[in-house]
Amino acid sequence: MTTPQQPPAPPQHAPQHPQQQPVGAPAYAQQHAPQAGYWPGQAPAGGPVGYVSPIPIRKATLADALLSEWTKIRSVRSTMWTLGVMVLLVVGIGLLIAVAYSSTNGSLERTSPLSLGFFGILLGIICVITLGVLTISSEYGTGLIRTTLTACPNRGRVLTAKAIVFFLLTFMITLVSTVLVAMADVALLGDRSSTDPTGEEWLRATVGVSLYVATLGLLALAVGTLLRHSAGAITVMLGVVLLPLVMAMFMMGETLEDLRKGLFEYSIPNQMSAFYMSGADAVTDGPTGWDPLWIMLGVAAAALAGAYASLLRRDA
Repeated sequence: MTTPQQPPAPPQHAPQHPQQQPVGAPAYAQQHAPQAGYWPGQAPAGGPVGYVSPIPIRKATLADALLSEWTKIRSVRSTMWTLGVMVLLVVGIGLLIAVAYSSTNGSLERTSPLSLGFFGILLGIICVITLGVLTISSEYGTGLIRTTLTACPNRGRVLTAKAIVFFLLTFMITLVSTVLVAMADVALLGDRSSTDPTGEEWLRATVGVSLYVATLGLLALAVGTLLRHSAGAITVMLGVVLLPLVMAMFMMGETLEDLRKGLFEYSIPNQMSAFYMSGADAVTDGPTGWDPLWIMLGVAAAALAGAYASLLRRDA
């Protein structure tokens, strides 16, 4: 009997297969690891491109700050109410005086009919002062100034944007109001005056006084930045407007005559009246013509310089 042949034994050495790494090996981890994101142009040299943000990256500019301040000033109710009351005072009182005077038989003689617009603008500056202070002091009161300075660390740019937006807004509102009042006064009382307003008188009674009021608002903005308190800053500005005139009224002694005269001539109400003076009734003492505007520009510039220094050095 023969024994069956056994199948050949397998070779002692099996063919080598590529080395396989078990699950969880470093290669798997590297393949599925999250990629680090890079902004455009910031990927390391020779490294992966990584995540690229679709949002364009650029430095913030003054235009961005202006847009931000314009959004804030037009979205709060205090702006609408304050400017609305200002327009009501300037236009309402100006028209009321013109209508009341036209119903009488009085004559303006050599006085320009444009001068009747002074009474409304004199009360309207209270609203401008209030809004100028609230433009920045309200942010200190609510704590929003910290968010503003975090979004825009350049504090000088923040104050510059506030000043530009506030100045342009106040100037345009005041200009439209004074033009309406001037046109109404001339239409109703033009035949009562022996002289017609000249082009320079029209310019001073509209553009000139509007620039003065807007600059006075910048002074209020600077005081609000320095004091950081709404009630205190508004009180100080009302004192600046009214106190020199009130003090001059109670100085009766001869030794105080020069001081009384200076306080009266350079008080803010008297400076504003200079914009409504015609050639016939202009006075020789005190600022006349465009001089009050240059004085207010100098005072506001000095106050804003102090406000910039205070904002840069003090904590929010």
